[in-house]
Amino acid sequence: MREPRPTIHDVASRAGVSKSLVSLAMRGSPKVSDASREAILQAAADLGYRPNAAARSLADRRSRTVGVLVLDLHNPVFADILDGIQSEVRAQGYSTMLVTGAADPDREQAELDKLLEFQVEGLILVSHRLSPAALRRFAAEVPTVVVTRDDIHGPRIDTISNDDVAGGALAAEHLISLGHTRIAHLAGGDNPVARNREQGYRDAMTSAGLEDDITVIPGGLTDAAGYASAQRALAGPRPPSAMFVANDIAALGAIAAVQECGQSVPGDVSVVGYDGIALGALRTLSLTTVAQPLERMGTLAAQRLFARIERPRQRAHHVLVESELVVRGSTAAPAIDL
Repeated sequence: MREPRPTIHDVASRAGVSKSLVSLAMRGSPKVSDASREAILQAAADLGYRPNAAARSLADRRSRTVGVLVLDLHNPVFADILDGIQSEVRAQGYSTMLVTGAADPDREQAELDKLLEFQVEGLILVSHRLSPAALRRFAAEVPTVVVTRDDIHGPRIDTISNDDVAGGALAAEHLISLGHTRIAHLAGGDNPVARNREQGYRDAMTSAGLEDDITVIPGGLTDAAGYASAQRALAGPRPPSAMFVANDIAALGAIAAVQECGQSVPGDVSVVGYDGIALGALRTLSLTTVAQPLERMGTLAAQRLFARIERPRQRAHHVLVESELVVRGSTAAPAIDL
């Protein structure tokens, strides 16, 4: 049988102080003298005592915990954003509880309901698939910030998102400046972020007088989707000399499809991705990309959340950040005059 866990009473007895003084010391209260604090912490260390977070939150009526929903744990974009969130949360003396709904709105609601049962003080949704009604319900219960999406608004819903229309235009303009005219966009599926990136591509092509050359291939945000979309583009009657792919992961699949056809990147086909994720494989492939400030977006989201925790009734804030084009070796002028 396991030894019973040491309690606050055991710490108090070992340190020769009252239980209430131990409680104050564990909460970092300035009312505890340095000598008493040192004795209490030493007693706790000797006994292997861990404070009961649930009991402490009941006493303080504060959990000092933030709930974070991540759309997809397999996408490095969300991991980079999470780094920024957790750094700021720790700096504020809080902890995070992380859940994912695997892009299923029903599962997302169930996971968020569980977080609220644990009395989290705020929610950060790193993308989501919730309905407008569901999102507004959660925001009415607890301070809520959404990262990457800004398409659902409410009186207490703050958003941190990238200007994806401008980013999509950056990608297309770069390829146009190199001399490409047959530029295919491998789209990212039916979601607001992908639609904005496609719109930026369309805007840039139209501004350059290339509206008749606009080619959008349906796809998704996975490497398999990028591979399949690139295959369809390359098999068409007028294969592209360049591809703007909806994200970096799909761009990996697109590059594989180009190489499988016996062509090279960028010798035969230039490829631009989107996101700027910190993935070694992308640097090895030297992928040109539209880089979002992902970690900064996470930091801004946490800062907005703490501001709303302090002032729950303040007006909604919508922060739009800018991306930058990072030119690497996957883009070049077309091999022949098209």
